[in-house]
Amino acid sequence: MAGDGQPVRLYVNGAILGYKRGLRTQDNSTSLIKIKGVDSKDETEFYLGKRVAFITKGTSTGKNGSKFRVNWGRVCRAHGSNGVVRCRFSRDLPPQSIGGRVRVMLYPSRV
Repeated sequence: MAGDGQPVRLYVNGAILGYKRGLRTQDNSTSLIKIKGVDSKDETEFYLGKRVAFITKGTSTGKNGSKFRVNWGRVCRAHGSNGVVRCRFSRDLPPQSIGGRVRVMLYPSRV
């Protein structure tokens, strides 16, 4: 909690662009994420190693009583020079997720 009683947001929004690919091949195990407010390769350096959460909503409650499911991933490196990063998830993202949103958590810290 912050000093004024407001909760602190520990994530930055990101968009799923697709999978890492070549002209004729596609690597489903690596997803490309565009992080909001990151527009250069130098700015992606801060996010390397940060955790990424892809949140979906199911129909039945899980073990913890929540209908939300989370697929966790990690930022592994930059992709290109425009602020896109490559992420690897514990389970590969489904094709329906392309164009969807993820949360890029501001932890673990490397400072």
